[in-house]
Amino acid sequence: MKPPPLLEQGESTAVLGRGSLRITLSPRWLVVRFDRRHSVLSSAIVVGGRRRAKGVAWHEVRNNELPATIDPVRLLRRRLAERGLSETVGLLTSRDLRRYVVAEQRYGDVSAQVVATVGLGNALRVGDAPARRGHVGTINILCRVSEPLSETAQIEALCLVAEARALVLLEAGIGSGRSGLPSTGTGTDCIVLASPFATGKQRYAGKHTPVGHVVGAAVVKALRLGVSAWMTEP
Repeated sequence: MKPPPLLEQGESTAVLGRGSLRITLSPRWLVVRFDRRHSVLSSAIVVGGRRRAKGVAWHEVRNNELPATIDPVRLLRRRLAERGLSETVGLLTSRDLRRYVVAEQRYGDVSAQVVATVGLGNALRVGDAPARRGHVGTINILCRVSEPLSETAQIEALCLVAEARALVLLEAGIGSGRSGLPSTGTGTDCIVLASPFATGKQRYAGKHTPVGHVVGAAVVKALRLGVSAWMTEP
């Protein structure tokens, strides 16, 4: 699979989801804004957990900006506030943000849009023994679903994002830096699952549902692009 071209900083991509998401790239920042407030479930270090939010922001950091004495949460909160993004879900990465990838999957009236950054320098297998972080690298995934989701469906969809991530890494044969066995992610991955905040919520999002189908397919497509780009870079 051919990796996406390297984008120039400051370029804004086309909107996704028929205008539901707008992506803006600027030096060291990648910001995705929703067309309206969404219900978000995530493991983000800033504005994480269960929230209502209008966007997600990635901030690119250098290795020397995160010595052991620096609290990454405080650093990101401060930089988000400086850009007027205090109520935005915040993600940190050392990955070149110009390498971000997108994908979309539709099934009837249901759709999922994915924006992700893929770094694999910190690849690990689930169950590996804890170790000091080596090379910096992480997979940050935003998956937005077109349908309002119940709490149960949100959890199901989040699990499918993680499952799809593991599948792509296993397919690519990425080895764990700790055990050498096939990896299933990195030690610092983050998933953000977003859906419109509205009534008429979908009760379930498993593999037998349209929501589960589009979530899994979109994440697989996006991460295959990201892994391919990582593996073919000099």
